[in-house]
Amino acid sequence: MDWSAAIETNREALRRILATLVAMAGLGNGQSAIGIRQSGSAQATDDRTDCPLPTADRHPTLPRHLHRAVLRLLRPAEAAARRLVIVMARDLPHPKMRTQDPSLEGRTHAPSPASPTARKAARRATLPLFDPLPRWRGPRRPVSAGVPRISFPGDGASVPLFPRQPPMPDDPIDATRLALRLRAVAAALDDLPAHAGRFARWRARRDAARQDNVQRESPARRGITRRVWPLRPGRPPGWCREGRHAHPVHDVLNIVHDLAFWTMEPTDTS
Repeated sequence: MDWSAAIETNREALRRILATLVAMAGLGNGQSAIGIRQSGSAQATDDRTDCPLPTADRHPTLPRHLHRAVLRLLRPAEAAARRLVIVMARDLPHPKMRTQDPSLEGRTHAPSPASPTARKAARRATLPLFDPLPRWRGPRRPVSAGVPRISFPGDGASVPLFPRQPPMPDDPIDATRLALRLRAVAAALDDLPAHAGRFARWRARRDAARQDNVQRESPARRGITRRVWPLRPGRPPGWCREGRHAHPVHDVLNIVHDLAFWTMEPTDTS
């Protein structure tokens, strides 16, 4: 199989899909569907602007129905890009892990010069290597259709309590996180080898931790949960049944999902 051709074909397809999502969100031209909430008097002078990256005082907003539409297609695009990274890392050698001096075991490392806020912002702007695990939801709480309107006769200060308005399709939704996720997918597609190196380093750390546990003949430390498989069990995020509101991104996701599982299958050395 020509892995390079498969990677390039699906990457170009994802780039076209991502360009469509950026256009839907209004991040690529002046006819933006995104409103910008600004602080101070700037909000009165400019209600809409072309601002693909949010800043401290400019927060993009989308109508609820458009935000949901973009997010519905962004989830499978993220999952497909993540699987392309896995396929790209199939032939990368395991990087050598640095051995720790036994005399330094148990000591805490010196804090990095980057601030926690900068590290958090960098993580938010980077495509995660792992699928989000499915949430096990409990029974849904009943939603009350109304609330009792209690008032006291003769008391002019008592104001009746009106029920909360249900969410409407045109309600403005903060799109800051959505813009960062779009940018993270675009950055991953533009530099697949670098993200494949990230995956190779994680794979080396996982294998080293497994080997260390075997040599010490001790289980993993209690209270610490570590991912040993990057893909979620079952269907991938954003999966859609064939023929039910299908989009080209779902076709790409089905293809690269099979390629990623094929790549991660253990080789038969017998």
